[in-house]
Amino acid sequence: MLPRETIVDVLEKQLHKDILSGRHASGGLLPPEREMAQHYGVTRTTLKHAFGRLLQAGLLETRHGVGTRVRDYARLGGADLLPILVKHDPRWLVEIFEVRRSVGALIASRAAEKATSVQRAELIELLAAVSASESPEEVQLAEMDVHRALGRASSNRVYALLTNTLLSAYTPVRDRLAGPFTDARAAYDRLAPVIAAVTAGDSATAHTAATEYLMATERVMLEGLGIV
Repeated sequence: MLPRETIVDVLEKQLHKDILSGRHASGGLLPPEREMAQHYGVTRTTLKHAFGRLLQAGLLETRHGVGTRVRDYARLGGADLLPILVKHDPRWLVEIFEVRRSVGALIASRAAEKATSVQRAELIELLAAVSASESPEEVQLAEMDVHRALGRASSNRVYALLTNTLLSAYTPVRDRLAGPFTDARAAYDRLAPVIAAVTAGDSATAHTAATEYLMATERVMLEGLGIV
């Protein structure tokens, strides 16, 4: 059974929308809590719980004796905001994919240089799982496992964390990005040259293959979202 949304969940989503649309201006103070609670038709307790979530997400900041302010997230925020931003406006994926393409190529190139024999074997095994998947969702998840393994094989922990961050950015719209994963064998064939180059230790070819792969898949995914 799917969990039911609470009033805090609903309010949190509405506050996200109002902040990201500019209804509550970036850098500006919010009205007093009593006024905000009346505006949204909730108790102050509910409002405080929702505020707590937005504070944790980095969309709000509060100072004793001053009040609660909309954080200038465009200037001060981090990549952990990407899932929220994508959920509000999927067009963020255009810029995310641009980063994904350049970072992904660097990761593949470095993995070709740094991967251990154990990591190469893992990549081959994970690639095989892509072709063995039985649904678009399984193919997509298997492909994500390959990217995470490439990040680890780069021997750079920051690259591994960046991979996780970029993959998490897709989460709000992942079910709408299934275009490249409807055919398991085709997905395998597109990704195989990347893994072949990495396992062969060919850094330059891995960089080129990863760029081509990422460009091909992002094009299909953006078309599926109606973004070109």
